[in-house]
Order: sequence, then structure tokens, then C-alpha cells
Amino acid sequence: MEQEYRRTATTVSLINYHFVFCPRYRRKVFVEQVEIRFKELLEKICQENGWHIVAMEVMPDHVHLFLNGLPSDSPSDIMAKVKGVTSRILRQEFKHLAHLPSLWTRSFFVSTAGNVSSETVKRYVEEQKKRG
Repeated sequence: MEQEYRRTATTVSLINYHFVFCPRYRRKVFVEQVEIRFKELLEKICQENGWHIVAMEVMPDHVHLFLNGLPSDSPSDIMAKVKGVTSRILRQEFKHLAHLPSLWTRSFFVSTAGNVSSETVKRYVEEQKKRG
């Protein structure tokens, strides 16, 4: 796999984060149209912020996201943006989610691809749905 290095005026970086995050009460909300719309929103958010999605797998009750971020964006900043925007829009567009005070839990898992290759993490994320 070719690594994607990020270039800014003074910095070259390769920062890959593996995130796992869940809806409140681990509800199985990402099915059918909700899953499709969530993926569209996530791609748009990442594009607008200069983040590159390496791999993504949306399960009914959690999300695996492997992305290449910028050094100016902390993992907490990334999750705040992703969760805030998707929660607001999905609860507006899908009436069965509107009653929820928020879509997401406050917690999330994040790791860097420090001790394993990016290809290994990407393969792990992509194989999540196959596990059942």
C-alpha cells in the first residue's frame, strides 16, 4: 500500500488513526438508508477537513474508521466534528432517531498505526463485516 503523506506549508506528516465509536446504548441504528447516509456524511466531513479515509466499515451498532489526519487536528477534534455533524443531521433526517438526545456515546477508541502497518489495520477494518 502506498502511504499518503500530508504536506502543508511547513510540515510533511503521516498520521493515521483507527477510531471505533458506538451509538448510545449500542443501538443497532446503522441499517439500510441510515448506513448509506452516514457514509455520505462522513465522506463529506472528511473531505471538507482535509482528512483522507483509508478504510471504513459501518456495523449496525458501531463504526470502524481508519483515516489519515492532519497534525493540526487532534483525535478528539476529529471525533467531535464527526459525531456532532452526523448526530445533528441524521436525527433531523430520520424520524426514528429524532427522539434520541444524542446519537453517540461520549467515548471512543483511537489508536495510531504505530506498531503495525497501515495495510494491517486497513485489512482488519475491512474484514469486520465478514466476522458477523
